[in-house]
Amino acid sequence: MVPQAAVVTSGLTKHFGQRAAVEKVDIELPSGVVSGFVGPNGAGKTTTIQMLLGLVRPTSGSARVLGHPISDPSAYLPRVGALIESPAFYPTLSGARNLSVLTRLGRLDRQRIDTVLDLVGLTERRNDLVRTYSLGMKQRLGVAAALLPDPELVILDEPTNGLDPAGIREIRSLLRDLADRGITVFVSSHLLSEIEAICDHLVMISRGEIVFQGGVTALLEAQRDALLATPEHPHDVPALAELCAGLGKPAHPEGDSVRVQAGEEWAAELNRQAMAAGITLKGLQAARASLEEAFFAITGDEAPPDPRDPRDPRDPRDPRDPRDPPDPPDPPDRPDPRDPPDPPMAER
Repeated sequence: MVPQAAVVTSGLTKHFGQRAAVEKVDIELPSGVVSGFVGPNGAGKTTTIQMLLGLVRPTSGSARVLGHPISDPSAYLPRVGALIESPAFYPTLSGARNLSVLTRLGRLDRQRIDTVLDLVGLTERRNDLVRTYSLGMKQRLGVAAALLPDPELVILDEPTNGLDPAGIREIRSLLRDLADRGITVFVSSHLLSEIEAICDHLVMISRGEIVFQGGVTALLEAQRDALLATPEHPHDVPALAELCAGLGKPAHPEGDSVRVQAGEEWAAELNRQAMAAGITLKGLQAARASLEEAFFAITGDEAPPDPRDPRDPRDPRDPRDPRDPPDPPDPPDRPDPRDPPDPPMAER
């Protein structure tokens, strides 16, 4: 018997005035998997999750969570744990006391507190005040709060936001552990590399529309082959990318290397062409397509600008496209009639 999908949506749509935040989204989330919900900021991830949790009413379309329609959230929310954006706790209470407050508010079993603290690795810090917790520990406490109802489905919105590499690794390990316990995890993120490391199922959203859903492995295997060429001198990276493009092989800088859209059979020719151009390669290998590249290939968007490439006119700190028309000039300052008059100029 095929297990029932944890989440199914059909034509789910949400408009805010004239702006379409989510447009006719169809999702089928299998049970018992870690599924990544990925897309850039503003793509519609949080709005979709809020509709699934009954926090936002859809404009049109329908959805079912754990077999129940989202029009009746009380039928399924007791079996769902959720962490939407950053968790909020009382800083002057301990982690355990904060969870105790949540069990009273939600009429949950207080014996779950010890269980969830152990699951997220906070047993030894259970009696410490939350204000002494690191950001990663607060995120883990947020996950612990989501696990209090002993859920069948856990929905996490950007759980690694603001975490350092160690904190990200902690959350990654925790999510895999939840899946091993048979809990379905639906986790949204704009960090595609992190989703690739923990998920076996994927839902991609761009501009409010679903552009892909399915297995991560199948998606990556469908992408084109690539070569990763590393010049001896990092300042040769832009020149090497331009050389490959001139030879009909799309390429872009990737750190100290250049990713070239070409099969492994072109490696020897690339080595010869680079040498002829005065560029010595210290590394040349076949590279598996990344999830980020797969996303940009599907959506047709450009990859993020590389700050190492002086030829890229896009400022990675500025979301505007340099080809956009310039902003209109600021209007001239007008004197305030309440200001005192300027003092007269001294006579010569």
